Amino acid sequence: MTREIAVIAFAQTDHRRTSQELSEVEMLMPVLHEVLAQTGLKTADIGFTCSGSSDYLAGRAFSFTLALDGVGAWPPISESHVETDGAWALYEAWTKLLAGDADTALVYSYGKSSPGPLRDVLTRQLDPYYVAPLWPDSVALAALQAQALIDAGDTDEPALAAVAARSRENATANSHAQLSGSVPHGDYLVRPLRTGDCPPIGDGAAAVVLAAGERARELCDRPAWIRGIDHRIEAHSLGVRDLTDSPSTRLAAEKAGVFERPVDTAELHAPFTSQEVVLRKALKLDDTVRVNPSGGALAANPVMAAGLIRIGEAAARIHRGESDRALAHATSGPCLQQNLVAVLEGDPR
Repeated sequence: MTREIAVIAFAQTDHRRTSQELSEVEMLMPVLHEVLAQTGLKTADIGFTCSGSSDYLAGRAFSFTLALDGVGAWPPISESHVETDGAWALYEAWTKLLAGDADTALVYSYGKSSPGPLRDVLTRQLDPYYVAPLWPDSVALAALQAQALIDAGDTDEPALAAVAARSRENATANSHAQLSGSVPHGDYLVRPLRTGDCPPIGDGAAAVVLAAGERARELCDRPAWIRGIDHRIEAHSLGVRDLTDSPSTRLAAEKAGVFERPVDTAELHAPFTSQEVVLRKALKLDDTVRVNPSGGALAANPVMAAGLIRIGEAAARIHRGESDRALAHATSGPCLQQNLVAVLEGDPR
């Protein structure tokens, strides 16, 4: 890479079960103001803006154009959008800065899952010919993955409950979390997954600011440098995949440089407890790595923003001096179909 790119600011909403009294713009505005205030930048100082969201959640086409009202698109700005989690919007912004087309970038994403039946909405991600017509929802598919892991001897129900308990306990230190503390593991939702193995449904938004080279050091005391980032995808058909493994995560991590040196922190986008088991194995994470100190997606899972939040949380720990080399992971699609991995580092102390 010819340029150093860093995350220099991160902000997010307080994630809630519903925000029906707010529009997407009203939900976004405070986050955008906060993330820019951290850097002292104004909208006119931003060289590139990229967003992530889903028209399926909003229930209308080109819904992201309304959210631009929260950014301020006049005078005209350099802007783009991805119809997926904001982590992929960050990837696009990173390539823009890497190419020298801009020195700063604003990346934001948002999702309101509360208005409709999320489990039904997410079936639209499936193979439209062979799988989607069967209407298997996201929880049922995650349960298939969890059962495959149990059958393979990779985990069991008490171990999954321990993942949930640790994540919710970590979330007690996260004021933005939707769930935290002693949350009952609950009844079976789809066996072997209980309610505690699954993410809460909620609304939320997040934003980060990227900057290149010395500009990053001018705007942030300890930038979180993106040392590597890569994303890969599994086969669309679930029937040809080994659901107990994630080769795409492993390959993305290899290309991002995760295995070159140990990381001290990992923010994993694992909406289900069983998916953390898969990701830990693919990323070769042992007990010396602190996993999801923010509570992860089990504490708050605003669809289309949860992956960007993982990158933001990892970067924020570097900003605060609580981490020196962190891994951030984002996923999209059923059973960890698409995976993005980033390595973030702080300057030596």
